[in-house]
Amino acid sequence: MTFPFHEMGQVEFSDPLPEAVDLAVIGGGVIGVSTALFAARRGLKVVLLEKGRVAGEQSSRNWGWIRVQGRDMAEIPIAQEAQDLWQALDADCGGRLGTRTLGVSYLARDEAEMAAFEGWLDEARGLGVSSELLGRTQMLRLLDYPRGPWIGALHTPTDMKGEPWVAVPELARLARAEGAAISERCAVRGLDRQAGRVTGVITERGRIRTQAVVLAGGAWSSLFLRRHGVDIPQLSVRSTALATQPLPPVVGTAAVDDRLAFRPRADGGFTLAPAAFGELYLGPDVLRHLHHYLPLAMTGEFDIHPRGPQPRHWPDAFSTPRHWSGAEESPFERMRILDPAPNGGKVSEITRRFGQLYPDAAPVRAKDTWAGMIDVLPDVVPVVDTVAQIPGLTVVTGMCGHGFGIGPGFGRVALDLATGRDPGHDLGRFRMSRFFDGSRLQPGPNL
Repeated sequence: MTFPFHEMGQVEFSDPLPEAVDLAVIGGGVIGVSTALFAARRGLKVVLLEKGRVAGEQSSRNWGWIRVQGRDMAEIPIAQEAQDLWQALDADCGGRLGTRTLGVSYLARDEAEMAAFEGWLDEARGLGVSSELLGRTQMLRLLDYPRGPWIGALHTPTDMKGEPWVAVPELARLARAEGAAISERCAVRGLDRQAGRVTGVITERGRIRTQAVVLAGGAWSSLFLRRHGVDIPQLSVRSTALATQPLPPVVGTAAVDDRLAFRPRADGGFTLAPAAFGELYLGPDVLRHLHHYLPLAMTGEFDIHPRGPQPRHWPDAFSTPRHWSGAEESPFERMRILDPAPNGGKVSEITRRFGQLYPDAAPVRAKDTWAGMIDVLPDVVPVVDTVAQIPGLTVVTGMCGHGFGIGPGFGRVALDLATGRDPGHDLGRFRMSRFFDGSRLQPGPNL
């Protein structure tokens, strides 16, 4: 299957809009779809509203890793739940999500990196992770003897993968079959409120009454919130990836070092990406929130490259409106799918690197290339919280490039938050107020 969402195409989900619902979900990525699915299973009347296509943006543009390894300690229990959910949902979908347990390895070039892996493992071991440290001989055997310089690895044999642009639409079909209404090409222009509280959503096709809304808008979340007077220091960075043509099965596991990430695909090729490389385009939010990011930038641990102004109609472009009425066309309608061009130089570099690691796979040719805008926050962990200023609104955003794998877990958590239930996990790490209440930010692991 080729990458299907470079442009709108014909929509698949066009259910009529209900007049009123128990829950409205904004954003048709993996978290929004999962929230709608679990709401329908709970017997709630739920509508999922997507400005473009289900999985049109980052939920189809990620690496497809479903991992516990390397996560922040507060995320690990939710990521473990998510892995269980992925397996159950794959069974519900007849095995069509492409999930498979293949293991994930982080590769170390030197003793300092091995020490960082060991530090994470010492802390995570008490949470029941299956991760282990491997020496060079074990690592080379696991990876089918690549021609790489690494001295060892952190390996988690129970970590998994899925096929993002197949899996998320399949989950949406499951959600609709179980009672959720889903409408693509239906942007939410804003919230309807009375006395500050949510009483509905205003879409480009009309108003829907509701007292509970989950916002899972990815790179667009901060723009939506700002229109309602809520400011979070979320930015977005461009990340490039590709799918190769079918190749010999030179390695059966997923791995990453400081330059290259790779994992086998269900179609016989590999998904490749330039590891932590990201490109930050200038915009008003970058200038506004730069002070939040300076401590992280000063560590030198992230390979982020500044670029010129965001192109027209992107979420943080200088020309993108920050305020509009429910009767006006919104920025979400002017760009249905945020589809940045991939970095061509990085595409050439990573195909060459993979061929050097596995000469039996060379020449490595790309079948499709793409980029996505990853929603990031200054401490590299998400916001998952109710909005104190707007009762009835729950926000799940800033996944920092690792939202696909944990998506069903945070979807279930978002539903509980939106309906006043105990989510079953300590969410203090993900509170929105941490950026403004004087708390010292603790960056998540850069592994």
